[in-house]
Amino acid sequence: MPVADSAGLRPTSDRVRETLFNWLQHELHGARVLDLFAGSGALGFEAFSRGAASVVMVERDRSLAAGLRESAERLGATGVEVRCADALSAAAIGDGEHFDVAFVDPPFAGDLWTAALDRVLPQLEPRAWLYLESAPDFQPALCADWRCHREGRTREVRYALYRRG
Repeated sequence: MPVADSAGLRPTSDRVRETLFNWLQHELHGARVLDLFAGSGALGFEAFSRGAASVVMVERDRSLAAGLRESAERLGATGVEVRCADALSAAAIGDGEHFDVAFVDPPFAGDLWTAALDRVLPQLEPRAWLYLESAPDFQPALCADWRCHREGRTREVRYALYRRG
């Protein structure tokens, strides 16, 4: 899938993505997935291709969102919904929506972690999975009921999968 050229766009590497989906291989069938800060959409499309029932991708850049919609149509990914909205706004996620898996990978240049986690955590089911991708030397703060299931690092990123409980 082609990746758009956009300032600050940092698609998850193939190696990290493969590791993540090996960790989640038994958790995606029938799952409701949120891909916040979708960017290239690689995580959301991969989740859908591996059996997620639905994927909501949130991307504020209009051209990237349009590209995600075109990719979903081209792939016949009818369970993928692309929302062109600021990930932290009420338009991004409805209060009544709940997800089984969430991918949160905000731009590293902004200080968006607290607001992003405040926005997404209430939307997650009690036994949800939460994937966070951050700068290699940064670990986002989560409340005590989230436990790190697995994590890894490359020179570019720290990636971790959490579960509530």
